[in-house]
Amino acid sequence: MPPRQKSLTRGRWRALALSFLLHSAIVAAAVLAWKYWKHPPPPIETAGIDATVVDESVLKGAKAPPLPEPQPTPPPPEPEPVPVPEPEEQGPPKPDPAEVERRQQEEQQAAEKREQQEKADQQKKAEQEKANREEAEKVAAAKAASEKAAADKAVADRKKAEEAAAKKRAADEAAAKKAADEKARLTREAELRKSLEAEERASALQNSAAANSWHAAIVAKIQRAWNPPASAQPGVECIVLVSQVPGGVVTSATVSSCNVNDDAIRQSVQNAVLNASPLPEPPDPALFERNLKLIFAPK
Repeated sequence: MPPRQKSLTRGRWRALALSFLLHSAIVAAAVLAWKYWKHPPPPIETAGIDATVVDESVLKGAKAPPLPEPQPTPPPPEPEPVPVPEPEEQGPPKPDPAEVERRQQEEQQAAEKREQQEKADQQKKAEQEKANREEAEKVAAAKAASEKAAADKAVADRKKAEEAAAKKRAADEAAAKKAADEKARLTREAELRKSLEAEERASALQNSAAANSWHAAIVAKIQRAWNPPASAQPGVECIVLVSQVPGGVVTSATVSSCNVNDDAIRQSVQNAVLNASPLPEPPDPALFERNLKLIFAPK
């Protein structure tokens, strides 16, 4: 046993011994007081004396009285019966110090055992609570990790789906743009071919004898409708741009250039084109041109 525990045990024994002695003294005093109260001591009896006060002078003059006759001796009084004391109540027997010490040791051992058991129970309870808390923390951490993983997976899946949808949209848009571009290219090529063919055909027609004859007929009609101003001189030559619709109706006429700088001549040529409307129609509808470039050179 450690020294400190031995010192504590020795102190407990001293305290228990002093407490036992004090309680024994209190019990003894109580028993004596009870006996004194229950059986008080008998009162002390004193014999009474009958006396008469006589004056001294009377005693001197008086004769001595005759001696009294001896009286017969009375029998001695019977002694009073001595009261028999009641048996005193016995208090509890004094405990055996060895038994007291043994009981105290047993009580101390039982108390120490209870204390150790309580400490063990408390430690076990604390360990169990700690284990339960750690288990709850593990479960919560696992749940949080699972929820986070599920959330991350959902975010990743959503992001992946969005990226796939964006790629598909981009691919569809690219395909649609490519198709539109290809269609536009084909359309442009077709229109270009058509335009080139038309230009080639028009060029061929314009350079044909029939076209030249038609242009000459138009210029001749314009010359007939021309009213030359007073400033007109022989050798006038102007280039006229004429727009017409099918049927020969002139919609506009513009003198682009002349070999003379004379506004009156320009205006007279423009009026002649307008007055010549409708212009002669071509012998072949395929020769028709909306926009004509004519050389006006009257003779």
